[in-house]
Amino acid sequence: MDRIRIKNLELYAKHGVYPEETKLGQKFLVDAELLLDCREAGKKDDLTASVNYGEVSHFITAFLTEHTYQLIETAAEQTARALLLQYPLLQQACLCVHKPWAPIGLPVEDVSVEITRGWHTAYIALGSNMGDRESYIRQAVEALDLLEDCRVEQVSTLMETEPYGMTDQDMFLNGALRLRTLLTPHELLDQLHVIEASAGRERKIHWGPRTLDLDIIFYDDLVMCDDTLTIPHPDMENRSFVLEPLRELCPYYRHPLLQRTITQLSIANK
Repeated sequence: MDRIRIKNLELYAKHGVYPEETKLGQKFLVDAELLLDCREAGKKDDLTASVNYGEVSHFITAFLTEHTYQLIETAAEQTARALLLQYPLLQQACLCVHKPWAPIGLPVEDVSVEITRGWHTAYIALGSNMGDRESYIRQAVEALDLLEDCRVEQVSTLMETEPYGMTDQDMFLNGALRLRTLLTPHELLDQLHVIEASAGRERKIHWGPRTLDLDIIFYDDLVMCDDTLTIPHPDMENRSFVLEPLRELCPYYRHPLLQRTITQLSIANK
């Protein structure tokens, strides 16, 4: 990934825990590293194929002077998010917010917070076997796309499938979508649960009937497992109702644990 660097951007803003900081303000310095693909801009000498660092500098200055936060952690977080939402070509933003006049009562040259934030690609499985199944799924796709930190990039064809696990229930309608998101895996899971709840989803019977089922299958190449979330989704390699929609969206994506493509997993599952 290519990088554009802005160093020691100086501005005067009102961030701090103490009242005098938010009233009087103080000096801040910002370092920004913008990650994007500059290939086309470099080949064509075309600024529209890149990110204008002068414009970015003014954007950062305006954002940090127009907003007030107690913590420089929050200032960095919200500025990075605003940059990623403002500039579509930007893949990641690394920000370091310096507070050289930090009121800590000791001699100190500088206090700073450095963060890296960026867009992630997640694949979400969609399912429903109660009521107007297609409507529930379509509403879920729309709800995800309406989230400010998410962009639905592609939705698979919907397919009717046999129930899995608990077979004595109605047929499912299943699909998948590719999502571009700034949310962490757990933040994304929380949003999926909110959307499921809005469709009347009740978690009473494992593998039982449901108005809407939204599962994170992949999140970049992340491998994780905790009390609430496992990525890649467990046993997905044995579920045709997950594999076939994914095969439409990302046939050559390689499972980070099994090291086989979606196409290979789909063929093996038949």
